Amino acid sequence: MPNASSLFAAIFLAVIAFVVSGQIIPLFPEGKDFGLFTPLNMALGLVIGWKTMGPRAGRGMTAGITNGITGTALLVFWGLFVQGCYEMVRLAMRNRYDGPFEAIIAIFEIGYEFAVMMAQPNILLTLFIGAVVAGALTEHISRIWR
Repeated sequence: MPNASSLFAAIFLAVIAFVVSGQIIPLFPEGKDFGLFTPLNMALGLVIGWKTMGPRAGRGMTAGITNGITGTALLVFWGLFVQGCYEMVRLAMRNRYDGPFEAIIAIFEIGYEFAVMMAQPNILLTLFIGAVVAGALTEHISRIWR
């Protein structure tokens, strides 16, 4: 059901996705084409904020902060999975895999490589602070607009 907390949770997670995507891009080799990297991550933030964080708002500030951390963790998980799928398809189009099972396993290997690359202190700090702020603000907004 549409409400203000769902809308703002979606916006907050999209902003977190935008900022973190901007921090991740310099970690890759120069000249890499990112295509829809940032917009796709922002779209994931919108969907996760709307479907996960918004409906859970209104249960207190502690639960709100936990809600923000959960939403951000889901954003990271689905972001790694979707970007791993995208990279696997890109490599599959270049005939890098011998069969479909090798390609499916590659999704998780690529996601793991991206997670290791992403495990920088500044990115983790941005994710944590963004999660706490997004959760607290979503909770505050749910109190204002019931």
